[in-house]
Amino acid sequence: MVNVRDQLDFSLHTQAFAPAEWRVSDRLVPYDEALATMEARAAAIAKGEARELVWLLEHPPLYTAGTSARTDDLVEARFPVHETGRGGQFTYHGPGQRVVYLMLNLKHRTPDVRRYVATLEEWLIRTLSAFNVRGERREDRIGVWVARPDKGAGCEDKIAAIGIRLKRWVSLHGIALNIDPDLTHFSGIVPCGVSEPRYGVTSLADLGLPVSTAEVDMALQREFELLFGPTA
Repeated sequence: MVNVRDQLDFSLHTQAFAPAEWRVSDRLVPYDEALATMEARAAAIAKGEARELVWLLEHPPLYTAGTSARTDDLVEARFPVHETGRGGQFTYHGPGQRVVYLMLNLKHRTPDVRRYVATLEEWLIRTLSAFNVRGERREDRIGVWVARPDKGAGCEDKIAAIGIRLKRWVSLHGIALNIDPDLTHFSGIVPCGVSEPRYGVTSLADLGLPVSTAEVDMALQREFELLFGPTA
């Protein structure tokens, strides 16, 4: 079956305004602080008072509940749980996971939510390819998945999650790529509502790839610029 998202033109590049700011935080950023920063920056972007922002960071261990989160999917609240306005269900964030929040003006790029999500998937897939990992998209599951035939027929693990929100066509939230988090921390939730035993969670380290965060960041920036345009 042909994957509809494979037929999209992924480029959301624009020459309409200045390069997006590329910001990397080298500390664990509390979730409430990140949310406040995103909200303020997105509002300024919508008013034409600030540049777009791509913000790379890590959080202390926590769970976030998207707008579709089901109470039963919170198995054990091992860490603080934060309500959030992004789409999706329960997600874990913590050290060893590269979170990227994107505040992009889609009104000036392409005001198409489906295309934006597909481009985020493509960005992750291309980044993983730089480390010889074959990431794949699925029509019935948002995010990026890795086939795990070593675990059994039909087994797949999620290596990256996507959750977004739009306000006045400016994006908030973004992606989370597992580099080397403690995968046992995911056991407190049903990640993204996917409960079938053949679907799990993985990371670059779990796949036997001792990749540094700096290396991932370089790959992310390179592939971002090819899809979304220049950064500064």
